[in-house]
Amino acid sequence: MRCPVCKHSETSVLESRVAPQGDAIRRRRVCDACNHRFTTYERIELQLPAVVKKDGQRQPYSTDKLLAGIFKAVHRRPVSSDAVYDFGRAMELKYAESADREVASSVLGDAVMQFLRDNDLVAYVRFASVYKDFSDIHALLDEVQTLAAGGAHPGDGAP
Repeated sequence: MRCPVCKHSETSVLESRVAPQGDAIRRRRVCDACNHRFTTYERIELQLPAVVKKDGQRQPYSTDKLLAGIFKAVHRRPVSSDAVYDFGRAMELKYAESADREVASSVLGDAVMQFLRDNDLVAYVRFASVYKDFSDIHALLDEVQTLAAGGAHPGDGAP
């Protein structure tokens, strides 16, 4: 492990422990040359599927990208960071354990929509306004009125 300050290649481990989420080993290290202390995390590398976009383009699955979109939607809303991170981790594990090598971006988007709908309707509408690419204000109003009425929503699987 290289020191982030002086780039020396020899470091010593001072302490190792399981990270708070239980999915990594946290190591406190010290550089043998400059004595700089820093932390590293050791995680299992998951084999995640490629995400197939609407235009057919394929991108590597990115939990960080998924979380960034959710955090934009829940900004200044009463949705805990822990709930968002737990959802992101659950999605990552679901697709890491899946035999599928590809997943449609619409499947991920629909899962995020359901998570937001269950947690905060304003965040849901924020995300939906970008994700569903409403053609005009009336389509957005229809979505909001459906939510306000508590009715079924297209794509929810409700009859």
